Parts: sequence; C-alpha cells; structure tokens
Amino acid sequence: MRDRVHALAPGEEAQGVSMLAMGSITFRHVGPDGWREWRRLRLSALAEAADAFESRLSDWQDQPEGRWRDRLASVPLNLVADLDGSSVGMVSGAHLDAPGAVELLSLWVAPEARGKGIANGLIGAVIDWAVDQGAGQLRLAVRAANAPAVALYRRNGFEHAGPRRGRPGSPPECEMVLDLTAPPAPGAGWEQPQGQR
Repeated sequence: MRDRVHALAPGEEAQGVSMLAMGSITFRHVGPDGWREWRRLRLSALAEAADAFESRLSDWQDQPEGRWRDRLASVPLNLVADLDGSSVGMVSGAHLDAPGAVELLSLWVAPEARGKGIANGLIGAVIDWAVDQGAGQLRLAVRAANAPAVALYRRNGFEHAGPRRGRPGSPPECEMVLDLTAPPAPGAGWEQPQGQR
C-alpha cells in the first residue's frame, strides 16, 4: 500500500461536503449541491486549458443546473482544492467497466496556484479513494502533447499504457496507468505541499 500523508479532518462536513485539510490547502468532496462552484471551476478549466481536455467549453457553458447536478451525482468522487480559502483546483474519480479499475478525470489547478503541491495532493486523494474502492489500477487519459501533465503523472507513479482513442479530430491522447497493487517506485507518489515538510 502507498504511503499517504493526508487524512480526513475530523468533524468537517457541510452541505454534503466532506473535507481533507493540509495547512492552507483543503480538499473538499463536492456533491450535487455544490454544482455552482463545480461549474465555475470546470468552465475556468475548459477556458484556460482548452487543449488539455476532451470536453470543450462549448459542451458545458450553456448547460442547465440539472446537467451539472447529474454530473456530480453520477461520478462518485468530485474534489475541489482550496488554497487560503479560494477554490483553485478540481479532480474526479470514476468507476470503469473493467473490473478492479477506476479512472482519474478532470484534474485542473488554476495557474496562480500551480507549483504548490496541489495537483500532487489531488492525485493522492484520488489514489486513496481508488485504494479504498479496492481497485488494482488507476487509469487516466492525457493529451500526448501535454508534457507538463505527462511529467506530473509520471512523478506520481503512472506509466504509459498506449494510445487512447478520443473524439474524432481531437489531439492524440495516451492512457496512463498506476498499479495500485505494487509499492510505489522510489521518488514516485504524492508529495506534501510546500510549507508542510
């Protein structure tokens, strides 16, 4: 099992939102009632990093409340990262049809919050969730040309598993996999955010 540093903050729940705290960085589970915040972050992600996602801003920007609520209800893990009280990142985790496999989806951190360990923390939280689900593999798709994202996932122990078919006409994607049954390679895995060492 992976060595994980973070843990649920005791007694912190509000409006169906459970929290994971690490100093000035907090990770919160967001359910359907958090749709407005999720919408704001997702639209920011799709606008700021359009080439990083298969979804397009135009796919989501005019969607009604019900569609956002359905998205949050149908995906079992939806986390928001707060830095000093401001929402600056997001990630999701979903079950796959393949037995023993789950998927990391929609990872994004606002440009002003990058380099502080938030992406590593969000990935670590999804890894924890995947292990709790009994998954043997955590999978994700990433744009092959998105070198910073590929490097981030590799630092967290993911390995290339080959090409992945995306939307017709969209940039090539590759699939990356983290074997949750093997101990992490030296230097791989979640790192504490700055100021927590």
